[in-house]
Amino acid sequence: MNKKKALSGILAAGILASVPLSAAQAITPKWINVNVSEEQAGSKFNNQNYDFMKFSEIGPKLEEIEKQSNRVKVEVKGTSADGYPLYVVTIADPTTQGKFGKIQSLRKQMFKNPEKAQDWIANNPDFKVPVMINGSIHGTEFVGSDAVMQLIEHFATENDEETKTILENNILIFNVVQNPDGRVDATRFNGEGIDLNRDFITQSQPETQETVALIKEWNPMVFLDTHGYVNYDLNNPGLIEPCTPPHNPNYEYDLYEKWALDQAKAMEAEIVGDKAQFEGDLYKNMEGTYIPQRDDSAGWDDYPPIFTPMYAMYHGAYGHTLEAPQNDEDGVRWMYNAIMGALKFATENKEEMITDQIEMFKRGINFDHPFHEEGFFPKAYVLPVNEEDPTVTNKAVNHLIKNDIEVVQASKAFEADGKSYPKGTYIVQMDQAKAGLANTMLWDGEDITDDTPAMYDISAWSLPELWGFEAIAVQGDVDTVASKVTNVKEQGSVSGKGPFIISNSSVKAVQLVNQLLQQGVEVKRDSEGNFYAESAANAVSEAVKASGLNIESGKVPADAVSIEKVSIAILKDGGMGKVQSHSGTKLALKRLGFDVKELTPSEVAEKGLESFDVFVYSGTEGLISLKLSEANKEFGLQSQVEFDAFKSNVESFVNKGGKYIAVGASASRATKTLGLTDDVINTGGSNSNGIIKVAYEGTGATAGYGEDDLGFVYRPVWFTSTDNDEVLATIADDENFFVAGHWAGREAAQGQAIMVKEQDKDVTLIGLEAGFRDHTDYLFRLLSNSIFEK
Repeated sequence: MNKKKALSGILAAGILASVPLSAAQAITPKWINVNVSEEQAGSKFNNQNYDFMKFSEIGPKLEEIEKQSNRVKVEVKGTSADGYPLYVVTIADPTTQGKFGKIQSLRKQMFKNPEKAQDWIANNPDFKVPVMINGSIHGTEFVGSDAVMQLIEHFATENDEETKTILENNILIFNVVQNPDGRVDATRFNGEGIDLNRDFITQSQPETQETVALIKEWNPMVFLDTHGYVNYDLNNPGLIEPCTPPHNPNYEYDLYEKWALDQAKAMEAEIVGDKAQFEGDLYKNMEGTYIPQRDDSAGWDDYPPIFTPMYAMYHGAYGHTLEAPQNDEDGVRWMYNAIMGALKFATENKEEMITDQIEMFKRGINFDHPFHEEGFFPKAYVLPVNEEDPTVTNKAVNHLIKNDIEVVQASKAFEADGKSYPKGTYIVQMDQAKAGLANTMLWDGEDITDDTPAMYDISAWSLPELWGFEAIAVQGDVDTVASKVTNVKEQGSVSGKGPFIISNSSVKAVQLVNQLLQQGVEVKRDSEGNFYAESAANAVSEAVKASGLNIESGKVPADAVSIEKVSIAILKDGGMGKVQSHSGTKLALKRLGFDVKELTPSEVAEKGLESFDVFVYSGTEGLISLKLSEANKEFGLQSQVEFDAFKSNVESFVNKGGKYIAVGASASRATKTLGLTDDVINTGGSNSNGIIKVAYEGTGATAGYGEDDLGFVYRPVWFTSTDNDEVLATIADDENFFVAGHWAGREAAQGQAIMVKEQDKDVTLIGLEAGFRDHTDYLFRLLSNSIFEK
């Protein structure tokens, strides 16, 4: 039984009592409560542990605070992956409570009529600005939510002049615990194994979606994201952004940095000014804190929009990550003081800061970007629709809309840059307030290898290239009759009497195939990877309509072979190095419609793989290593005997016809250790990543991909000495094979194999990141192809 399913109802009753009726009615969540005995008291990955506030205590405490104060509104805005409530607390002076809708509507004027908004601000100095504080997006970084809870209680109950002044000028929005699953389990990630602070470009998780909706609702002027634990300089413990270069060129960065560094210094001053109250010598002796933009030249960048503050910056916020020095009570005080410093600075400078925030929106609306070269921002993006399988483009359009990006649909055929497009084509006009966010999602990206020695995380994320839809940048005006799109509702259709062709064209197509297999429908697959459902229309109609695909009858080719529902095991990384390295591929397989069972290394060693058809290794090679730290040891093999059993069971599985698939560099090295390949495994730098040109063989395991195509690498890997392999895909044999991202010293990879299959056994190595954080939808079908290929 799932430990989170059989729990008491006491906490739920308390929570619902504290939520305004409208909020509870709006989401009607299925309440799943915390079993206190299952809550973890700390993490082995933290050098310090203290008696932090457990998640089970937070709901009752918020209810208690709300009863004491007429300044506080407590809401539950959704539920986490494991079903825990996502608390949002809004605090404002009593005269503001009940008027949030009016304040939010006034803020909407910022990106409809920014000049009018700026004039209004100049004439109404008593206006209030929203400031948003995000609590502990990483579950083991407990100090963030503890500081947030202390701040909530302070601003709910205190009546000193400083408190009143801040509340007279600001509305405080606290996302109290952004990762309840991680706090309960003492893990960095959420219940799906996803690092939520890498999820803001794809927004695959409910916690991320809730935060995006909150940012979109308020468009906060300041956004503070609480983290830990960083000590690059012991004289200046902790870290407060702004960041080192490179800065994403889609920002209006001049407006951001005009205030961000001074706000960071104000936070630093608040912390240092209180150092006599700290307990530890690290804090008592501190001279300041580490501010990357001031104190360094590279290594802590704000380039990718995957991080929460960086994403918020595209909505006009002055975003900062705050990294407390330690996981202790002093760390809580450090975070509390940092946030207070930001609030004081925002209060003192709100008119000038919000005027510059609005200036960002004005530049977008007026298509006037003074610090960008002409042509950097196209006049529009055109998104054609594949009539047979519109699902990828539809997903993209809905994603843009959810992110406050305006999309229209052509009411008749039109031309743009000399090319004709049919009625129904989607258009993103770039004279809009959040043009920077639109462009960062839709552009191709750039090669920044020569711009900086290293990157903190990914350096390329083009949604068209990695999700697999067209977004054509248009430099001329797009003049056509079009209507605003608010939501794309998908409904597929069935035409003919069968058999029905399902093209191997998208994640939704494979998902449909798996659903039909589960229903008992006979499905065949040809050498091009396309599927054929041999059934009457009424047997497949409901599933097809839900899929969004439009399918027709067709002849089944002679080379088509029957496929069956498969049983898949994936090697589970329970949290080695504070991440679940298999979680992206697990998510990809689930989205493709496969049933996936996670097995720990010890379970494979003990029970083997006899009940499975496919075994996927997509994670760190540390899972089969015996040289592990104390914190990592529980997630790996425990002895040489266990390693030998694991290796023997995997060998037996493969020798009996089982299918083994390895994804990525580390899994490929592990495959070599297990003796399943004699290839030479070559790897690039550990922080190298990006979009590359790939030549796919185009049938079988790479069906649906072409000779002039794309892929994504992260800690790149390629294979040599492949004489015993079938080479399925190679990195393009072109010195310009690297499209976007950061990869130094890549020359040796040109033209080399990046996806291979052993000739004498069913072992496939995929060097591309076929399941990466929900980023690489376009590559997910490499997994399904490899699984279905006989």
